[in-house]
Amino acid sequence: MDLLGISINHRTADISLREKLFCSPEEIRNLIPELKKNIFSEGVVISTCNRTEIFGIPVSDNISYSDILNFIKDWKKINDITEKNIERYFSCSAVKHIFNVSAGIDSMIPGDSQILGQVKEAFTISSDNNFSELFINRLSDTAIKVGKRTISETKIGEGAVTISYAAVQVIGKIFSNLDKKSALVIGAGQTASLAANHLKDKNIGKIFITNRTLANSIILADKTGAVTIPFEEFKLHLHKFDIIISATSSPGFLLSEKEIKESMIKRRNNPVCIMDIALPRDISPEARDIEYVFYNDIDSLKNIVDENIKRRKTEIIKIDNIIMEEMISFHNWCNNLNIVPAIKLLREFFEDIGNDELNKIKNKVTEDDYIKLEAMTKRLIGRLLHNPTMKLKSISESSLSEQEKLKETAIIKEIFGLNGKIENKALN
Repeated sequence: MDLLGISINHRTADISLREKLFCSPEEIRNLIPELKKNIFSEGVVISTCNRTEIFGIPVSDNISYSDILNFIKDWKKINDITEKNIERYFSCSAVKHIFNVSAGIDSMIPGDSQILGQVKEAFTISSDNNFSELFINRLSDTAIKVGKRTISETKIGEGAVTISYAAVQVIGKIFSNLDKKSALVIGAGQTASLAANHLKDKNIGKIFITNRTLANSIILADKTGAVTIPFEEFKLHLHKFDIIISATSSPGFLLSEKEIKESMIKRRNNPVCIMDIALPRDISPEARDIEYVFYNDIDSLKNIVDENIKRRKTEIIKIDNIIMEEMISFHNWCNNLNIVPAIKLLREFFEDIGNDELNKIKNKVTEDDYIKLEAMTKRLIGRLLHNPTMKLKSISESSLSEQEKLKETAIIKEIFGLNGKIENKALN
């Protein structure tokens, strides 16, 4: 198994370097022809916000990790990446790494729900651009199987692991009918955007966005089907919202305890859920003492996230077992790559000889005698093939190195003149 590859990821490179290395699907399609010329006969390129990885079967024994690194440096025209920024993988470790990635346990947050789709897309691009042959096709099928088994057989993806998602999950536990509730999102940055999108995914009744910069509010509102409220006016409407999520970069409180109390009077003490996911906080923490106000800030939500991450990590043992099972299956398949065709061709070789000899006497004996001779020939071929077949099978299941297995198989192929025939058979 000559699989070779490098990974530049969240462990080895900061975000600025990962951004420089990121390759879009179109860029991967363009670089594949160059990879095929000089580095790999077949392979895969996986590129996300947290990793850029290149794996494949080298075009020659001289290809090294440095060659792959220099290729990506030249392609992306960057010089500030060094050997220290790469993880190196070969053979079984390369396969295991790809399986870890597809299972989501190599991600920054264990159980990343997006990575399996990204791995699928990477292998699809290889296939569509003639960069995927027998080995990579099988690797692709097995990696995707690992990812699917991880989802169906473990709880690695359960529980919120981001503050914004944790906030929305808590809201879902407080209010049972979110489709009848209205929510105000204060802010339009990344955290606020995530929260608004999570609310949309939960089919919240109405979403309102307010932000100091109106243009940013409008952009987020367009993406989430929300309504914008001018920042100067949002406090006038505070009592209308069942849910308030705040995520700005304001240096001080946007909402005081007094303002929340006044809005609760107007609400006639109908419950309100306040999620302050800003740092520093946007809403006075004293609001948590107001009756019918369900208040959470980053610290309380972080406890939920930390517990969920701990729970996910306990599932990694189960995933390691899944990966080991699929590794063994894949390794057995690799071992049989050269041996199965040899066994098949060896049987065909003997059967052809038997059929030739039977055809020579077919018209010289009675029909009954021919049937007996045919049966005897099959038994004879079976007994003659037994030892070499068992020898080939034992080679495939042995602990010999790949090179030693190839040598042993080559001896048997040479004895019976099968060299060249197997390659032709494979091509057909």
